Amino acid sequence: MFRSLRNRNYRLFAAGQVVSNTGTWMQRIAQDWLVLELAHGSGTALGITTGLQFLPMLLFGLWGGVIADRYPKRRVLAMTQVAMGLLALVLGVLAVTGMAQVWHVYMLAFGLGLATVVDNPTRQSFVVEMVGRRDLPNAIALNSATFNGARLLGPAVAGVLIAAIGTGPVFLVNAASFAAVLFGLYAMRTGELYPAAPVKRAKGQLREGLRYVRGRRDLLLVMILIGFIGMFGMNFSTTVALIAKEVFKTDASAFGLASSMLALGAFSGALLAARRVARPRLRLLVAMGVLFGVLEVAAGLMPTYWSFLVLLVPTGMAMMTLTTAANSTVQLGVAPEMRGRVMGLYMLVFLGTNPIGAPTVGWLAEQFGARTAIVLGGLISALAALAVGVLAARGSIRPALAQIRRRTARR
Repeated sequence: MFRSLRNRNYRLFAAGQVVSNTGTWMQRIAQDWLVLELAHGSGTALGITTGLQFLPMLLFGLWGGVIADRYPKRRVLAMTQVAMGLLALVLGVLAVTGMAQVWHVYMLAFGLGLATVVDNPTRQSFVVEMVGRRDLPNAIALNSATFNGARLLGPAVAGVLIAAIGTGPVFLVNAASFAAVLFGLYAMRTGELYPAAPVKRAKGQLREGLRYVRGRRDLLLVMILIGFIGMFGMNFSTTVALIAKEVFKTDASAFGLASSMLALGAFSGALLAARRVARPRLRLLVAMGVLFGVLEVAAGLMPTYWSFLVLLVPTGMAMMTLTTAANSTVQLGVAPEMRGRVMGLYMLVFLGTNPIGAPTVGWLAEQFGARTAIVLGGLISALAALAVGVLAARGSIRPALAQIRRRTARR
C-alpha cells in the first residue's frame, strides 16, 4: 500500500502535501463560510465564488499543460506554491481587518484559479518523475490519500477555529502552510529524479496535444465521464454547505464535520486504490461512476443530519476510487512527452467545467432547494457513466462483429 514512500523524494513531496493540503482545506471551508456571511446566505454567490476559482482552468487549462511539458516541473511547482501562499495571505489580512467584501473573495478566488491552471498538470505529471512508471498508480493513490487525509482534518479544524475566532486567521494559517511544500521541493535529490526531457518551444504544441487525445478513443471516454461527473456531481463545496446551513440549520462546525465525513470516505477509497496492483480498466470507472451517482442521490434524500453524514462516507469512497482510477488510466496511457498536455486537458474537463456546474448547482439550490441540486447532480453522474459504458461496449463489439462477418464471408 505504501511502496512509493520508499522513495526519499516522494516522501518529502508527500509530507509537504499533507501540511499544505490541510491548510488548503481549512481555507476552502473558511472561504465558503465567509461568502455565506458576506452575501447573507446566498447560494448563487457561493456558486459564483467556486465557479470563478475554476474558471481559469476552463479558459487556460490547456496552456497549463503546455507549460508543464516545456519547463522543469520542480521549478514551476515552486513558483505556483509561492503565488498561492501570497493570495491566501492577502485574503487573511482583509478578513482579519474586517475589510473583506464579496468582490474581494471573487477576485482572489480567480487569482487562485490562475495559479492552479499551471500547478495542477505540473504536479500531476511530476509524480512519475519522482517514482517512475512502475509505482505511478500507487503514488497517485497515495497523493489522493494525503489530499483526503488533509480534507478529513482541515474542515474539522477550520469549523472549530471559525466558530472560535472567525475566518481571517484560517487564511493566514493556510498561507504559512505552503512553506512545507517549498522546503520539500528544495530538499529533493536531483540525481534521484526521472525527469522527462522538456519539450522545446514550437508552434502548434497545443493543437498537437488535442490531436493526440482525439485519436485515442480510450482517453476520450475517460475524459467524457470525468467531465460530466466533475461538472454536476462533485460540487460538494456548494451543496454540502447549503444543506448544512439551509436544510439542517447547523453552524460552521457542523459544516466542517460534514466535509470531513466525505473526506473520510475519500481517504478510505484512496488507500484501497493504493493496494491495487493491476492497471485500472474502463469497466471499473463506469461501475464507480454509477455507484457514485446513486449514493449521491441517496445522500440528498436523507431525512436527518446524521443520516446525511453516514451516506457521505461511501459517497466519498466511490468518488475517490473513480478519480484515482481515471488519473492512473490517463497517465499510464500517454507518451512521456505528451503527459503534461494530456493532463492539462484532463484537469480542464475535471475542474475546468466547474464554472458551469457550480453556479448552475447554486442556482438550482436557491430556486428549488439544496436537496434537489444534489439529487440532480447524482442522477446526471449515474446517467453519464451508463452512457460511457454503452459507448465502450459498442467500440468493443464492432471489431468482433466485423471479424464474424469476415469469417462468414469466407465460408
